[in-house]
Amino acid sequence: MKRSIALVVISSIALCFFGCSKKTEPAAPTGGESSSTAQAPAQQKVVRLSYSIFFPPTHVQCKMAESWAQEIQKRTNGKVEITLYPGGTLTKAPQVYEGVVNGVSDIGMSCFAYTPGSFPLLEGLDLPLGYPTGTAATQIANDIIDKYKPAEIANVHTLYVHAHGPGLLASKKKVEKLEYLKGLKVRTTGLSTKIVECLGGAPVGMSQPETYEALAKGVVDATLCPIETLKGWKQGEVISHVTDSTCIGYTTAMFVVMNKAKWDALPADIQKVFTDVSQEWIAKHGQAWDQADQEGRDFIASLNPPRQIIPLSAEEQPKWKKAVEPVLDSFVKAANAKNLPGDAFLKDLQDAVAKSAKPAAQAGQ
Repeated sequence: MKRSIALVVISSIALCFFGCSKKTEPAAPTGGESSSTAQAPAQQKVVRLSYSIFFPPTHVQCKMAESWAQEIQKRTNGKVEITLYPGGTLTKAPQVYEGVVNGVSDIGMSCFAYTPGSFPLLEGLDLPLGYPTGTAATQIANDIIDKYKPAEIANVHTLYVHAHGPGLLASKKKVEKLEYLKGLKVRTTGLSTKIVECLGGAPVGMSQPETYEALAKGVVDATLCPIETLKGWKQGEVISHVTDSTCIGYTTAMFVVMNKAKWDALPADIQKVFTDVSQEWIAKHGQAWDQADQEGRDFIASLNPPRQIIPLSAEEQPKWKKAVEPVLDSFVKAANAKNLPGDAFLKDLQDAVAKSAKPAAQAGQ
């Protein structure tokens, strides 16, 4: 046995000596290709995409986007890898859509409202129609876009949209009557600017990432927002009251869109995965908005002192509804002037909101 082991060791040394003394040449690539070109097919199997998101990484909607990206990677067996750039690190909130169009990012999530005038028909999604929940607002927005297929978003591939629960008034002073809004400086975006004007306030346009500091420094006295932002963006720390104005609850529709050329370049089987997962995430985003709203309520209740939620009285609600009617009329007039179906679009929205509000009302009885 010892003699056999010794022979193996001697043979190994000899092989190493003669083999290592000769310079090893790399194998020549076949077909006249360079070595880097020969490796290219294997490298091209993975599609790497960038995803710009205006939400901070801790926000539930950014986490939903992350889980969406992971699910696509899973269902494509690793053929697609999506890198997220949250918090506006790749493109700021108002530039996300154009960033996708121009290829700065492959995918983007932001608000239609952050670029006023760019989406004249889809602006109607944000009207103060009394959206009861984020789930309802999200489903309605997707159904409406699927029905009308607006030309204004034809320069991207729309994966899906989602929308927050009813926008309420969060302020640094108590607002329980319409007249208390007169002259109040309120943070707004998109159509909520017109809502505040009709309510008698003084709108100040800005995106969510700017709002905390504006409230803290007194640049604005209040903000129109879903209650989830009071936790998600920590704005509950710099307000004292919330007026529950669900009767005129607006929403803010948010797009998830992809660069058209990037989409067209995907194989059909991968496109199907994107479509299937996106359809599933519509409900997930809506539920996440509702859960976040509840967490927002819990958050402001936990602060010291707790922030108050003020319901509008039965006498006040009709006043607020009447006050915002010009916002609806203005949308229809502007859309019709551009040969867009403003009347039909608004009617479909109102019908859908009324239908979705009934189960919510019944649940509260």
